[in-house]
Amino acid sequence: MRRGPTIDDVAELAGVSRGTVSRVLNGGHYVSAASLEAVRQAMADTGYTVNQSARSLVTKRSNAIGFVLSEPQERLFEDPNFSVLLRSCTQALADQDVSLVLMLESSDADRDRILRYVRGGHVDGVLLISSHFGDPLIAELAEGGVPAVACGKPLAPGDVLPYVAADDREGARQMTRYLVEQGHRRIGMISAPQIAGGQERLQGYQDVLGRKALKRLVVSATDYSQEAGRQAMAKLLKASPDLDAVFAASDLLASGALVELRRAGRRVPEEVAVGGFDDSRIARESDPPLTTIRQPLELVAREMVEVLLRRIDGTDDGPRILPTELVVRASG
Repeated sequence: MRRGPTIDDVAELAGVSRGTVSRVLNGGHYVSAASLEAVRQAMADTGYTVNQSARSLVTKRSNAIGFVLSEPQERLFEDPNFSVLLRSCTQALADQDVSLVLMLESSDADRDRILRYVRGGHVDGVLLISSHFGDPLIAELAEGGVPAVACGKPLAPGDVLPYVAADDREGARQMTRYLVEQGHRRIGMISAPQIAGGQERLQGYQDVLGRKALKRLVVSATDYSQEAGRQAMAKLLKASPDLDAVFAASDLLASGALVELRRAGRRVPEEVAVGGFDDSRIARESDPPLTTIRQPLELVAREMVEVLLRRIDGTDDGPRILPTELVVRASG
């Protein structure tokens, strides 16, 4: 088999020493501008690429980042938020010439496999997406000294991981205030306290309504899916048949609420207004399109990558909270 170009081939073509080529590959320190240009041109002409395995032996870096989604595989395709985060993180890492490895955690066996992989040095750090309450992965990553950043405030005691999040509580206040301003007086909520940001969204709803946030007006979704939103809406209608608005903690849950309201013969928004959270593709494609809270997911992804790469280099950052925006459409 024909061998690929080597560092010696590059050095010979560029007319420099092997050590000069090595210094260029490791950042270009102490290399003249002329030599730097000659090496880069020689690399292009020969088609030389860095042997990442060999470099890792020297740098102790894999040049890869793990994207850990704590959801069943089908949820990756059901919720468009995850695909936006995956695409945006991939691009932000590609800009730094770093690869992304997708890992799904939906069982104890998955978690054990991920921990073995991460602790084995196959990735330099972890972007943790959609962590759930009680998931031991958060603590185990922190205890193992693995650089990690969470999307949303981690559902674990203490400040175990830095995180990047939309301002979930203020976003929920924006939505609830809007529904009140539209004249609605019996505003229910489909909450999702088991997901990152879910508790803050419930608190924002309660901040605005105060004592009017009756227990019978709040139903927790059993999981993070459209079907769970439909079931929660059915419970709300049974407990509070006179409600005139509902705020769901995500667009996915809100889309399920629309399905149930249609099944129950309740017109949206004439009889019941519906608000979501995310401003995902689901919000735009629902019937009617959802009034929702926009969280800047592409910016969240870029900020997560920046915080993680800084953490890998030894710089610790605090949480980064990004503003949200109310988007009014036909559902409320």
